Amino acid sequence: MMHLVLLLSCIGLIYASAPPDLTVSNERYTGKVVGGQNAHPNMWRYQASLQYDNWNTGHYAHICGGSLVSPLYVMTAAHCILSLEAKFYRVVLGEYNLYKYEGTEQTRAVSKIIIHPGWTGDLTIGNDIALLRLASEVYGNGYITLADLPYPGQTLPNGFTCYITGWGLLATGGSAPDILQEAPIPVVEHSVCASPEWWGSAAKKSMICAGGDGNTSGCQGDSGGPLSCFTDGYWRVHGVVSYGPAVNCNMYTKPTVFTRVSFFLEWLYSQMV
Repeated sequence: MMHLVLLLSCIGLIYASAPPDLTVSNERYTGKVVGGQNAHPNMWRYQASLQYDNWNTGHYAHICGGSLVSPLYVMTAAHCILSLEAKFYRVVLGEYNLYKYEGTEQTRAVSKIIIHPGWTGDLTIGNDIALLRLASEVYGNGYITLADLPYPGQTLPNGFTCYITGWGLLATGGSAPDILQEAPIPVVEHSVCASPEWWGSAAKKSMICAGGDGNTSGCQGDSGGPLSCFTDGYWRVHGVVSYGPAVNCNMYTKPTVFTRVSFFLEWLYSQMV
């Protein structure tokens, strides 16, 4: 089986209502998340940047994405947790350009890390999901919102268009963007993704596959970030970026794999107390 790669960089709240016009030409989606473009400002208001201070010096670097699921909790991938010491992490909400202060940001220290008990470090087993409890609540400022989540057990049909967002590499081995990226990405239903030509047994029913067209995918630095899908009248976070192919982020028949949020709702709500 092809090697997997963690899509991880190593170094009053309101709700969305109607979908924006995100129709763009193919030319504008060439070469950037991989295959995307600069995100529409103030669109993905639940998107978080998880940042890590490797040497405990006060200098933080983006390592993963996340989604604000309550005023005190951010959902991310379990494999984004490099240390169980909460003091090494911070979360930035309302972020757009990582290297420019724009007055929209709220930065919070992390007070507690909660990793799914089924996480073993093996991506093919799954359970790649975690919660970060913030040191203080995030407040609504017009640039930050809570993520809506899917219904328990909800799945999406093959070809359903969702959006992947993040500050991950623009290509395998390429550069990381300053500005949040977005790209439309089609869902690949489980029966297809679990076939031998695709991810085979590495794709579990607790996961969502999207992409695999050789054009659009997540890449290193997008881990933990949302797969956003417009369902039932709202943008809902259906997935958490988990893994992709090690050889090339946007390989044909090797889509980005996400932890399926609807599979873990009971656990999520039980922890956010």
